[in-house]
Amino acid sequence: MGIINLFLSFIFVSLLLLTWGTQKKRHQLPPGPYPLPLLGNVLQGTTVLYDSYRKLFKQYGPVFTVWLGSTPAVVLCGYEVLKEALINHSQQFGARALLPLQIRLNKGFGIIVNNGHRWKEMRRFSVTTLRNFGMGKRSMEERIQEEALHLIQAIKETGGEPFDPLELLGRSVNNILNLVVFGRRWDYEDQQFLLYLKITFSLVGFIRSPLGVTYSAFPRIMRNLPGPHQKIFQNNELLTSFFREQIESHRRTLDVDSPRDFIDCFLIKANEQKDVQGSEFFMENLVYTVLDIYAAGTETTTNTLQFSLLVMLKYPHIQARMQKEIDCIVGLHRLPEVAHRTQMPYTNAVVHEIQRFLDIVPMALHHKTTEDMTFRGFNIPKGTTVIPMLGSALWDPDHWETPEEFNPEHFLDEKGQFCNQAAFIPFSAGKRSCPGEGLAQMELFLFLTALLQKFTIRAASPTDTFNLGTLRRAFRKQGLYYQMRAVPRMCTEGGGD
Repeated sequence: MGIINLFLSFIFVSLLLLTWGTQKKRHQLPPGPYPLPLLGNVLQGTTVLYDSYRKLFKQYGPVFTVWLGSTPAVVLCGYEVLKEALINHSQQFGARALLPLQIRLNKGFGIIVNNGHRWKEMRRFSVTTLRNFGMGKRSMEERIQEEALHLIQAIKETGGEPFDPLELLGRSVNNILNLVVFGRRWDYEDQQFLLYLKITFSLVGFIRSPLGVTYSAFPRIMRNLPGPHQKIFQNNELLTSFFREQIESHRRTLDVDSPRDFIDCFLIKANEQKDVQGSEFFMENLVYTVLDIYAAGTETTTNTLQFSLLVMLKYPHIQARMQKEIDCIVGLHRLPEVAHRTQMPYTNAVVHEIQRFLDIVPMALHHKTTEDMTFRGFNIPKGTTVIPMLGSALWDPDHWETPEEFNPEHFLDEKGQFCNQAAFIPFSAGKRSCPGEGLAQMELFLFLTALLQKFTIRAASPTDTFNLGTLRRAFRKQGLYYQMRAVPRMCTEGGGD
């Protein structure tokens, strides 16, 4: 009995000390909901912060603190606050908070979960390589156009019957990354290709799911608990093993005078720096940089295209107006090109409004402060985790006329010409903005316009109804699944040829 009382006393004292330490930290940070010992604010909706941030914003203001277990995180809301932090104070807010989940998945290598010299080297190399990927051969635009033809053919084979667009879109988008990284595409029915595509979707979905957030809040407990999250790490190893095989194959057939893809460019750089002390160009950095590009570039672009088609069948008048612009500028017998984008203001506006309204990544990956600082009147210590709520800028009522509605006019001026908006930051802003933004924007425009050029998008059934406001959040929960029909268009209108 004495041992039990001693144990209970120990637990009580430990909780008391923990509560005291938490209270001390709370007074040093922006206000926020009261955290429970060990649990933090988990029971108050912080595992789905993209749903609860508005309530917290209204109660505590645009800068507030939530607790992920025993770790405090400062949340930034609204375009002006995000701009001030990510752009005006990019040095102080520019570091990455290394969350346990991401560290276990990436082992501390690659682009996403790094800071300092490694991050600078990997990001600089990746951005430059992606930007200059033509390398005297087919340009990135030509690769996307070629893949668009495969997608069009696959959709033609549905014969106008109902189908779920997610799988076909995922295969097309992933094949662009296959061409970039591995120098080849896979057939849509290749079983290995389909397996790795499925794993990629599950990885990204898990990271931003409530279960993934819970893992990062309680890593020591979750690491040893059985459950579906353990399968994620097994699949991650399977995917990186595939990358290693591809890298070894590239190493055996490498021609330094004729690089075929991202892997070749990295291996050439590694050979150039083989005698450089502290070089970051080695196998593990290549494996996990490929993982970063492969995962981040597949899921978000696929889901944005999937939502785009949902918008088309929800708003036939928007689809018809886009098709009229496509027919006039491009015609029916050649594929849309990037150069056409500036000549198609309404189509460009719709593509941007889809990204704004969908808000596919409502929270940027966690940042952390690099020094003690005062921000908006609050003292924020060095090393504090920071969560930029990108969605709060995309839906900021101070910057969008009708933020709750799907409205392409947000990106059109009084003359009907396209005009970008400062608060349009779906790829984040500042030092940690997405390095694949240019590729993603190119894919969205070329794939969507190519599909609308050839097909009219319709609901699977005339009785189907869709609430875009509800469905836009499905990506971060169970995923979005719906059926549609793609009816081939008749070649009745000319222009552009």
